Amino acid sequence: MKNKILFLFFLMMYGVTEANVTLPNIFGDNMVLQRNSEVKIWGWGNPKEEIKLVSGWNNQEYSTVASNQAKWELTIKTPEAGGPFTISIKGYNEVVLKNILIGEVWLCSGQSNMEMSASWGIDNGDEEVKNAANPNIRFFTVPKLTATSPQNNLLGNWTESTPETMKYFSAVGYFFAKRLREDLKNVPIGLISSNWGGTPAEIWMPEEVINSDPILLENAKKLNEQEYGPHQPGRAYNAMIHPIAGFKIAGTLWYQGESNVGSLVYDRTLGALITSWRKEWKENFPFYYVQIAPYKTGTNNFSNVTVRNSQRKLLKEVSNTGMVVISDISDTIDIHPKNKKSVGIRLANLALAETYKTNSNLVNGPLFTDFKIEKNKVIVSFDYADGLYFKDKKSNQFEVAGADGVFVPAQASIKNNQVILTSKKVVNPTKVRFAWGNTTQSDLFNKANLPASCFTSEF
Repeated sequence: MKNKILFLFFLMMYGVTEANVTLPNIFGDNMVLQRNSEVKIWGWGNPKEEIKLVSGWNNQEYSTVASNQAKWELTIKTPEAGGPFTISIKGYNEVVLKNILIGEVWLCSGQSNMEMSASWGIDNGDEEVKNAANPNIRFFTVPKLTATSPQNNLLGNWTESTPETMKYFSAVGYFFAKRLREDLKNVPIGLISSNWGGTPAEIWMPEEVINSDPILLENAKKLNEQEYGPHQPGRAYNAMIHPIAGFKIAGTLWYQGESNVGSLVYDRTLGALITSWRKEWKENFPFYYVQIAPYKTGTNNFSNVTVRNSQRKLLKEVSNTGMVVISDISDTIDIHPKNKKSVGIRLANLALAETYKTNSNLVNGPLFTDFKIEKNKVIVSFDYADGLYFKDKKSNQFEVAGADGVFVPAQASIKNNQVILTSKKVVNPTKVRFAWGNTTQSDLFNKANLPASCFTSEF
């Protein structure tokens, strides 16, 4: 009986029991719709009810009929950036959505470092909050919810960026939007924040994705009960992602991984998540993510760096992805680095270069590509290696190993934007690794002053 009452409560809360035309809460006043696109809008009404939508930017009318399941869906064309506009949706009643902007929409997701807002105490937070009034940046915050099956709606509403709303919104997301507007000029930015601190990646994808992959399933079984949130596969996806799947986005920002430290298959896990989201959206949207920061994790000296290396590997395993490295702006004794502005800016620079093609600057740190052996020397090559240099003129973060697999420190020098390694202890080197430690902050940079990712040639 209790479950039945709860079920009826949720139906009433989400408006599905009403005969009138209703929409999911992701469609509302103050929202941003993706520009120059075909945007899907959906909702509920009476079975066989005729639904008419009029877009305010060109007064074009679209019509459809609600199905016998009481659901309707329309695809409308959006113009270049602008607004504010209204959208009118008529059935037996009329719903008018006001103050709508057309621009760029990004989904920001992950765990606490993406969730972290100015109210948590970020660098220069008070000053940033004071200057946060910007009606062309809009926020939608997804509440923390779980469900054992995919949901059709969630609570929430779109708001303009003000000192009051920005203070409690994802700081990384906000600084990303602010930087985008510098290059994209007057294009409005809409951000959807769907985050939950302390959560592993497994809860953010459909449960069947985990269950159908023996390796992911075995890894998921090792997840322990979380102090701050769920650990069961699919639970956050069902309630916090599925209800908005299909809402047209430009791409996704992801900052998560701390709760998967210890996993040896994080690249496979995150790759499965990306693939599942793109399948739900029916679009190969860009997926840009933050490599977690070096941090002292438990007693294993390599549990954190292994996840960071998995994040590096993912770039070649899944298309249309990008990663920012933040080892130079992190704090190895604080799992929540307070410099969120630089993280947001680096993500934005990546999007401006790769998605919008407006930024021709170097936006990636050096990424290991391969190495070759010349006698007793190891020559290591990188992508994005222009102007390669060591922060302190020299590096002690490179190691080499021979056939016995035992790594020892190597002497490192730079020549022609490659790193040359030698070691008196390893006459015939076969393997190389760099910055291989939980708390090791990279000392190798390129001319854009961006740090190199840790790596090992073993895997």
